[in-house]
Amino acid sequence: MAKGAIRLLMLSCLAPLISGCVSVAAAESDHGRQRIRDLGIVIGLYQTGPRNAITDVAGVKVGHTTLIQGEGPLKPGQGPVRTGVTVVMPRDDVWHKKVPAGSFVLNGTGEMTGLSWVTESGFLEYPIALTNTLNVPRVANGVMSWMIKQYPEIGISDDTLTPVVAECDDGRLNDIQGRHVSEQDVMAALDSAIGGPVKEGTVGAGTGMISYGFKGGIGTSSRKLSEKDGGYTIGALVNANHGRRPELVMAGVPVGKLYEPPQQMSEALAPGQSEGSIIVIIATDAPLDSRQLTRLAKRAALGLARTGSTARHGSGDFMLAFSTGNVIPHYPKDPAYTLTHLADTHLNPLITATVEATEEAILNALTMATTVTGRDGHRVEAIDLGRLSTLTTAVR
Repeated sequence: MAKGAIRLLMLSCLAPLISGCVSVAAAESDHGRQRIRDLGIVIGLYQTGPRNAITDVAGVKVGHTTLIQGEGPLKPGQGPVRTGVTVVMPRDDVWHKKVPAGSFVLNGTGEMTGLSWVTESGFLEYPIALTNTLNVPRVANGVMSWMIKQYPEIGISDDTLTPVVAECDDGRLNDIQGRHVSEQDVMAALDSAIGGPVKEGTVGAGTGMISYGFKGGIGTSSRKLSEKDGGYTIGALVNANHGRRPELVMAGVPVGKLYEPPQQMSEALAPGQSEGSIIVIIATDAPLDSRQLTRLAKRAALGLARTGSTARHGSGDFMLAFSTGNVIPHYPKDPAYTLTHLADTHLNPLITATVEATEEAILNALTMATTVTGRDGHRVEAIDLGRLSTLTTAVR
């Protein structure tokens, strides 16, 4: 299945549990959408990597399966469907060549499974999957099935696994009770994951997400440090489903407050979209250990804050960081192995780069997302790029 595989018009008509075909208005084309930098808005001081994506970290791959089916009134368990799954693979054969990892939970009204083992072991040994809240068990099954296919001795002569699956609630647009992401959809995303450009916005796990009262979803960005600072690359990928419209800030401009008259703000604060969640994945090739990666994961929260979020009581804000700069072997024969370790006194450029990449990834999610009409005719508009350009003229 091709990267970003989408079950669209013909498949939705054939599926026995989905009534009706998807209309053109269900998910508008991404033609004409632009990343924040393409609009002339530069975030931060550091240069981006060549793709300005998490895949600028060598070996990292991303895959999506996007599910858009049906329209009209909600029929729980049947549709309409506006959801999907996104996977991040730290490197090939991460089971045998584990990556150091650390995490941070800013506010825990949500879930990222497997974090207790990441915290205890200090490493990550399988792909990361992002999806909606009620699909977590099925997506975990898909990751496990894919891993067993790759490593048939898992649970027999080899260890078992506890997948890392992170969720956000897409129930305002999607029939979330239907748990429509199947094991096959997860395996397709993993099989199609590549290290090239990353599709953003209304794709994969981001298909039904809402951020700052606009259509949200998947976003990514990267930073490349100078040789003086080590030449390392830092990449971020987010699933943005958080924030309230008046809070939105872009490059220091209070876009959310300026975007529309105050009397229209109440619609953006409607129940079901007033709190939200975000998942942030940080990747780097700098040789960091788990403790240092936990420190980077904490700094991702500052990038989130720069876009206006205050991580309210009902938000779920989960950050996971990993490094491809070392290999932690699977059942090493020798009792000791050697790792390269970057001195803490040289972390500052990486810290700043993490904040910048996270901020820009969130803004890319907003500017690349497309307008979506979901269940019960709920329509969430993409941010208007023309209006955004007018509001941010001073910073360009």
